[in-house]
Amino acid sequence: MSTPLDTAALDTLFNDARTHSYWQAKPVDNALLEQLYALTALGPTSANCSPARFVFVTSAEGKEKLKPALSSGNLEKTMSAPVTVIVAWDREFYEQLPALFPHADARSWFTGSPEAAKETAFRNSSLQAGYLILAARSLGLDAGPMSGFDPAKVNDAFFPDGQYQVNLLINLGYGDASKLHPRLPRLSFEQASRFA
Repeated sequence: MSTPLDTAALDTLFNDARTHSYWQAKPVDNALLEQLYALTALGPTSANCSPARFVFVTSAEGKEKLKPALSSGNLEKTMSAPVTVIVAWDREFYEQLPALFPHADARSWFTGSPEAAKETAFRNSSLQAGYLILAARSLGLDAGPMSGFDPAKVNDAFFPDGQYQVNLLINLGYGDASKLHPRLPRLSFEQASRFA
């Protein structure tokens, strides 16, 4: 049985963590992004399918390529973020299953059902995006996930062969806490949960 995290760790991951839209002018080292991926990759997915594919947009050229796909409300915060992660899902993720899940013929579960493959890839890449946010916070980074963009434009710009499909974007960096708004309310346990 695992030992529960202490209050400081819970504060870092949840209680004090916030979604950031304003960023300090402080770069994020590529080695830290590789460490971030290594932690993210350890999170569980169904049949270890690991369908998420990540593009770490850090260059001015990459940001300009992404810019036309962004909604007006997400433009400034994305252009100023040191990193924008394009979280995509691999339409052919199941081709990796012989290596990732070698004790069963998991590939065959998806080759005959494009619908099951798409649903599995989208669900599990969303899960992996959540792992990435928590891993980023654990490494001292702040995150700002968003879905205000044109998926077709992102796919055309970054995945023209069509194998990968964008799921969501996550801005990363060192947030400017002085520009945070008060935390928005959350639903209570009674509003969002029940026992069965």
